[in-house]
Amino acid sequence: MQFMEEAKQTADAWLLLNDAEQFDQGWETAADFFQSRIEKSNWVVAITSARAPLGKARSRFLQSARFTRSLPDAPEGEYVVIQYESQFEYAGAAIETITVMHEAGGPWKVSGYFIR
Repeated sequence: MQFMEEAKQTADAWLLLNDAEQFDQGWETAADFFQSRIEKSNWVVAITSARAPLGKARSRFLQSARFTRSLPDAPEGEYVVIQYESQFEYAGAAIETITVMHEAGGPWKVSGYFIR
């Protein structure tokens, strides 16, 4: 399915921005929904505090990618929820979950990110 590959490419490019500590650019390229939920300055503080203790990303392996039309606390739409098993310099293994949404008439964009 072509759209799944497009969604994964969007997620991968966005994660590379985070890896390069370009957190403000990550916010700027995220979906309107993402931007409406958190101000850029708050995003930069939150992602910096989440990622700094982990150190540099060493590797990522795709665990799963699933399509859905609904998510909790999000508008109806087209989403792909992608999970990676990631290895970091200081923290070892972590699970990164990135949600990508298809904006109406536009491209796929990141609408959510969690790391545990």
